[in-house]
Amino acid sequence: MVSSDTVRKAVEYHFVLTSLPANTPGDAALYLVGSFNHWQPADARYRFRRQVNGLWGLTVRTGLLPLEYKVSRGSWATIEGSGHGQVRANRVATREQAQASAIEVRVQSWEDLSGTFQFYSLYELLLLFSCFQAVLLLIAIPSIQQANRAANRWLLGLLGLGAVCTLLTVVSSDRTVANAYPQLTLVPDVIWFLYGPLFYRYIRRLLFNEAPTRRQWLHFLPAVVQLLVYLPYFLHDSYEFQLRLVSHEPVLRAVLLATGVAGWLTSGAYWLACRRMIQAYTREYEASVSYAQNLRYLSTVLGIQAACLVLWGFLFGVVLASRWAAFDVYTLAARTQGLIWLAFSTLPYFLGYVVLHQPEIFRLAPAPLAMSPRPALAQVAEGPGAGGPAAPRPARPLGALDLTAAQAAVAGYMEQHKPYLNPSLTIHELAAGLKMPSHVLSRVINEGFGQNFFDFVNAYRVNEFKQAMAAPQARQYTLLALALEVGFNSKTAFNRAFKKQTDQTPREYFSGIREE
Repeated sequence: MVSSDTVRKAVEYHFVLTSLPANTPGDAALYLVGSFNHWQPADARYRFRRQVNGLWGLTVRTGLLPLEYKVSRGSWATIEGSGHGQVRANRVATREQAQASAIEVRVQSWEDLSGTFQFYSLYELLLLFSCFQAVLLLIAIPSIQQANRAANRWLLGLLGLGAVCTLLTVVSSDRTVANAYPQLTLVPDVIWFLYGPLFYRYIRRLLFNEAPTRRQWLHFLPAVVQLLVYLPYFLHDSYEFQLRLVSHEPVLRAVLLATGVAGWLTSGAYWLACRRMIQAYTREYEASVSYAQNLRYLSTVLGIQAACLVLWGFLFGVVLASRWAAFDVYTLAARTQGLIWLAFSTLPYFLGYVVLHQPEIFRLAPAPLAMSPRPALAQVAEGPGAGGPAAPRPARPLGALDLTAAQAAVAGYMEQHKPYLNPSLTIHELAAGLKMPSHVLSRVINEGFGQNFFDFVNAYRVNEFKQAMAAPQARQYTLLALALEVGFNSKTAFNRAFKKQTDQTPREYFSGIREE
């Protein structure tokens, strides 16, 4: 097997085993296995010897840089493991360590002698509980009586994919599974090219009720290409593939690095496309409807995804920096990868909270296609490569209409007929009542009142609420009951609108009034 290490002038590395697991057999033969001997686990030339001070020592002379190694008891089944008996990353020794002093090695466990309970670290338990939470959501979400079943099916696909890949990440790190089926470590990588398109389709279906077309299934083509690239490795002999994996064989490392970078870039592009769609949709519905749509949970999901992408980028930065700086890249990379999965595993916990506390999100019908802002969103919603932000629609001329008179007419109609008491009021309904074209009404509200339709209507609702609170009978009702009476459709919408208008929460505002 061709080594990826750089050969330079030979130096001596002095290794000392300062700590061994308590269950290490008394007659065990201890060996150093690594890139210097083609990862042979029972090479007599690299057997540790008992020193005068009672510790086990070994000197290795090699010109390889960096030096990757592990400690074994004579076979791959008896290789050292992590603190919980899992497969551990390769150790790395640098020339600076060799020149400074002896390299102290503390063996935390042996893969074949780790107890069953030790397998379940806190990190693994969090991942496993995340899988269990995802399964509960797969059962709970379809049982909710709702109208957006088509969108929720894409959400269920996301949850199922995440649960399977998270579970395989935990299982494939088990010593027995890793030795018997090392190719299983490649399977979770399918999430690189599947999660972005699935989330993108979920957003499209949720916000615009758009069914996928044949052409849009091309979004999943990169996942098919990845499968074809990985296929030869799935057909490899398990032991041969394990050696390639442990020794970081150059071709395998290049394949994993190339597909990883491609997956990171692809995921980032889909993240940006989804973010632009949500922002553009929010601007459009605030210009068309007066009721709040709770899309803030999507922002939280995007935030968790962004954290994963940042950590993923940091991981590639670590690998790149290892070409110029000498440090234990594999341990740092393994910890970063663990943080990525830990951050990703919070998604089912968060969605579970949303399902319990805000189940109406999964009951709401998706926006009608008529509301889908074709001119504004066409560029954003076409895909992750659709370019920059969508261009705003050109303003239509008001013609001979007197803006001041139109503004007065709108204000008079709002005060006399109080259409804002209708929780589902839209700009089209208000325009019909005013016998005014919708685009003209939109211009009057934007230019005459300096607001969008959403804030314009909610300002009237907030004022109506203040008047209702001033009435003597107001003490018989809760704040939420009065908020619903004046046209708000939820407590969250009421609190947000009130604070936007007054810079205070309702309780803070009325507490100050009473004190005065």
